[in-house]
Amino acid sequence: MWSFFSRDPSKDFPFEIGEPVLTLRDRSVWTLHKAKKKSSTEEVSVFVFDIRNGSETQFEIAKASLKRLKTLRHPSILTYIDSFESDKVLYLATEYIDPLANHMEKMTLEGTQKDLYVAWGIFQITRALSFLNNDGNLRHNNVNMWSVFVNTSGEWKLGSLEYVASAQENPGFAIKIIPALELYDPPEKNDSTKQRFVTKCSSDMWGLGCLIWEAFNGPLQQQSSLKILEHIPKQLGPLYCELVGANPQSRPNPADIITRCRKLNGFFKNDLVDTLLFLEEIQIKDKNEKNRFFSNLTAQLDNFPDNVCKHKILPQLITAFEYGDAGSAVLAPMFKLGRLLEEAEYQKKIVPCVIKLFGSNDRATRSRLLQQLENFIGHLQAATVNDQIFPQIAHGFMDTNPTIREQTVKSVIHLAPKLNYNNLNVEVLRHFARLQAKDDQGGIRTNTTVCLGKIAQHLHPQIRQKVLISAFIRAMRDPFPPARNAGVLAMAATQQYFLLTEVATRILPALCQLTMDPEKSVRDSVFRTIKGFLGKLEKVSDDPSLRESMEADVNTATPSLSNAAATWAGWAVTAVTAKFYRSQSDTVKSINPLASKTLSKPGSLEQPSSSSISTTTSSVTSMTSLEQEESKGNDSVSDYDYDHWDTENWGDMETGAVLGQSSSNSDHKSPPASSSGGGNKGTDGWDTEEWGSLEEEPAELASPSETWQGKEFAPAPEDAIKPNHARSSWNAGHDTNVTQRKTQPSGWEDSEFEPLEETFGVSCKLEDAKKKREERKLMRQKELEARRANRTTGGPMKLGAKKM
Repeated sequence: MWSFFSRDPSKDFPFEIGEPVLTLRDRSVWTLHKAKKKSSTEEVSVFVFDIRNGSETQFEIAKASLKRLKTLRHPSILTYIDSFESDKVLYLATEYIDPLANHMEKMTLEGTQKDLYVAWGIFQITRALSFLNNDGNLRHNNVNMWSVFVNTSGEWKLGSLEYVASAQENPGFAIKIIPALELYDPPEKNDSTKQRFVTKCSSDMWGLGCLIWEAFNGPLQQQSSLKILEHIPKQLGPLYCELVGANPQSRPNPADIITRCRKLNGFFKNDLVDTLLFLEEIQIKDKNEKNRFFSNLTAQLDNFPDNVCKHKILPQLITAFEYGDAGSAVLAPMFKLGRLLEEAEYQKKIVPCVIKLFGSNDRATRSRLLQQLENFIGHLQAATVNDQIFPQIAHGFMDTNPTIREQTVKSVIHLAPKLNYNNLNVEVLRHFARLQAKDDQGGIRTNTTVCLGKIAQHLHPQIRQKVLISAFIRAMRDPFPPARNAGVLAMAATQQYFLLTEVATRILPALCQLTMDPEKSVRDSVFRTIKGFLGKLEKVSDDPSLRESMEADVNTATPSLSNAAATWAGWAVTAVTAKFYRSQSDTVKSINPLASKTLSKPGSLEQPSSSSISTTTSSVTSMTSLEQEESKGNDSVSDYDYDHWDTENWGDMETGAVLGQSSSNSDHKSPPASSSGGGNKGTDGWDTEEWGSLEEEPAELASPSETWQGKEFAPAPEDAIKPNHARSSWNAGHDTNVTQRKTQPSGWEDSEFEPLEETFGVSCKLEDAKKKREERKLMRQKELEARRANRTTGGPMKLGAKKM
């Protein structure tokens, strides 16, 4: 029983007090200690006052400080957590903080980052003083570097409230019992003639001036140093001189300081202050303001300090997503900042948001998630990907919107290493077979082939041996020229997975048919690939012992692409693994002002992807007049990087080859030519080489076809395309192949591509198509000349008509 009364009551304090922070020694009645919460090990700070060794006056000041801090609540004032008083000691627990002097000494920020951060800190202290002076009618009476603390979020907090007094006391100068703090007393304290000019905020504004000087120069040693303006920013110079002026009446009110410095080109008007103030008020912002803010935020984050991003901005973004209507716009900055987190923190804070997002039915959200996939896929466990994420992504393969289908195909590149056998070798390939055979968008068919070549190394050897050749031969028969080229390149890039007997009996016969392809770029790829395969066969013929080494990867579970790149097909590996086919919808979006108005529709998604995979989608040519089609440029951009194809001195591929006009049939829509000529090239790194025009030359008057507006993405019905203009020269020569592809089963069975002799008649059809194309060109030219002759010179011009 007696042990109960003799027990130290301070043990009931729910915080474990650690080592002291020596910076505040001789500048405060408190001793600052690091501490942890006993129940959760959360870090806090504890101010300790030793009652037995302190004077009665110091004890009263300490208790007054505790009382003030307990009752004053403001974002820029030190946050009170708990307190404890016994006959021996007085404890005050606050959020975890570091004295500003310590923080500035350890700070590694330089240049723009430091300028933005110091401006934010001074703004916070000015805001706290405005709250005290104007709203609380109080004076702080102790503003300096030693009364300011910095929390883990990098926020400056005003503390040391020992000398706070009512502003109604006149003149209200506090008597400081710490000699080192007298350095910060305003000059009017010792000049009775100026005391009648003292205002409720004059002494605190003098202290703010001292704080500004110390923020740029270090701790103040003597008051005369305040006259040195060398390190004070020029835009802050006039205000600083007012703050440390001898006349107390001329010192501005803190509210006026905020107003002045928040104006254009003011010291507080910068990206960091604007961002953090917006996040503080995000609950009262409308959806358009939020979308605008988040779309601009990602690019600004590089200039912000890491601790501010990690502990201040990121939690606000997560909160805005979970409890607000920020929507998918918040994803890009949130995933970018997620890189700053430790793995355990990422699993706790970001991964639950990702899993929740993949269950969304909103297309804009799904599209942005697929664009950002590479930023967070490395943090996801394989079980999470297979059980919770892939089933949601798989719905995108069958989405009616081409944007989602294409981005879903591209996402497999990042998912493949984590997918289990069934998801990768069964589900993914089943969807790929259907898309490659039946999708009406040429760009999606092309990118399906490219993606299959990229993930070949992850496929099971037996599945790979069964699927690759059939899939790539199917691509080589596609009416869309880039799809045929992709099939050839993918065949070369994955050459280490093919048995030499298959090379001789299946691959080379299929490649030889394309040596008469109407497109120069396809023919170039074919000839290089044939030479490479023939070179392998010739080497084995000369030395049969090489066959085993050349077929070593065929049955290997995890072959390396680096080995393939070192072989004769290294140029094709570079091409296939570098880029996807670039669809033209980004060009459409760049010239369509309606595209940026509705984030709920995929056509308005303008958030660029940071990955090497494009965020653009397959599209079709614009439905404009013949005159407009004549006036537009017909350049298209390349999918593949030809810069590294000459590793075997085969010569550079021709650039800018003009492709034949692709089919405008609704079953084989192809991306349109750029409507702005060369102006849109090089926008995202995909177009290092041109595919050439996907339509005929301007003089041939490419026929109008269905437009893919920014607000409508569903495939158009058959009657939306005029039959008298919709059949292009390529389609005319490949009706048989088109019908054959539409009626093929969606699987990649070997039998469906046998025998190969059935396609040998294509060359004859191409000759007929050439003749018909020439005849149609002449007819269209005459029709256009007749229209121009009949056009009246007066009256309003028709919408879309070319001005003469």
